[in-house]
Amino acid sequence: MSFRARLTLVAATAVALAVALASGVVYVVVRDQLRDQVDSALQARAVQIQQEPFRELRPQIPDPKLGEAAGYIQFVSSDGTIRRPGGFATPIPVTPRVLEVAAGESPPFYADATIAGTHGRVVTFPITPGWAIQILRSLDEVDNTLDRLRTFLILITLAGIGLAVALGLIVSRAAIAPVARLTRATERVTETGDLSERIDSSGQDELSRLAGSFNAMLGALEESTNAQRQLVADASHELRTPLTSLRTNFEVLMSDRELDPDERRRLLDDVVEQIGEMTTLIAELIELARGDQLPTRPVDVRLDLVAQEAVERARRDRPGVRFNTDLHESVIRGVPSSLERAIGNVLDNAAKWSPPGGEVDVNVEDGTVTVRDRGPGIDDADLPHVFDRFYRSPSARTMPGSGLGLAIVRQVAEAHGGDVIAERAEGGGTRVTLRLDGGPPKS
Repeated sequence: MSFRARLTLVAATAVALAVALASGVVYVVVRDQLRDQVDSALQARAVQIQQEPFRELRPQIPDPKLGEAAGYIQFVSSDGTIRRPGGFATPIPVTPRVLEVAAGESPPFYADATIAGTHGRVVTFPITPGWAIQILRSLDEVDNTLDRLRTFLILITLAGIGLAVALGLIVSRAAIAPVARLTRATERVTETGDLSERIDSSGQDELSRLAGSFNAMLGALEESTNAQRQLVADASHELRTPLTSLRTNFEVLMSDRELDPDERRRLLDDVVEQIGEMTTLIAELIELARGDQLPTRPVDVRLDLVAQEAVERARRDRPGVRFNTDLHESVIRGVPSSLERAIGNVLDNAAKWSPPGGEVDVNVEDGTVTVRDRGPGIDDADLPHVFDRFYRSPSARTMPGSGLGLAIVRQVAEAHGGDVIAERAEGGGTRVTLRLDGGPPKS
């Protein structure tokens, strides 16, 4: 069954139940009103009879026939004796409760009774000590009215169900229109791969919010796809240069030309260096391709100890630079290997721009790592782009590097719920602040 058919069925069922319930309520209210009118008439008739002079239980009242509006009258004694004005005809059923009323042991009451095929309403009340009187009034007129009302209500209910089905079809068509548009858009995206497809999401209802969420998802997918394409394009461009250089060096080494030992050694050194650059570049590309997804589950990490390990490695790799540390105990939730790599990239960048014998200050406190060098600083035009993939300022293009190190730093920071900023430091140099918020440590 289609969603539209289910929606129509639900709407029709709801309306049908409402109409049926309303019809039932109307029937009960009308029935009670009509019966109340009969009870009021019986009560008035009982008052009239009580006011008549009695002589040996022979009231001076007419002898109405069964079914007449004046009421069908019967006297009952406490021992079960029955008398009727004008003699016996068809007696009204006598129950123990009627005898209790005659004996003065029970109050008056109303009840239904059927006599000779006539459905009526009976009131029983005491008339003299030891005797009770019963007055029956036919309910045929009430029953006929209720039968007609019941027929009308059934017809109204059936008409309401038919109308509910028609309205359900109209409502379901309008209700699933956004879903249909969403389905068509999804099918077009599947067929064409065009992630620029969007759906009209005007409105504040649930379907409009669903369309808005779908548009947001398409936007995120489009952005991710464009970023992947850009990454592939940039990676291809960056790999082309070392691959071309490698191929040239291999061709020279494999040629028949005689090479002196120094030149051969130089070519081999270039090959090793280019292979190292490619290895680093590929590792960084793999790191970036992972996105914001952490490689392993976060754990409690002493950020100051991770930074200390990164500083020790930087000291070994950059012996000409002095690293000053001010590390305070700071525990966060994170992945140690990713954090160490990010901090290491910041330290490597700071050392690369430091003059010989320069100093780099490293501070860790409250989940924040701050690295400040005393190099030439970053130009204002380059500051907004230093964390972009493959971005290299004009002054950095002559220096080794792929332009991915700081992009990895930003990715690691965002994966840990933080961010990273770079700014010119007072007195010269650059200050990079890596804020990490991996959540509170486990207790």
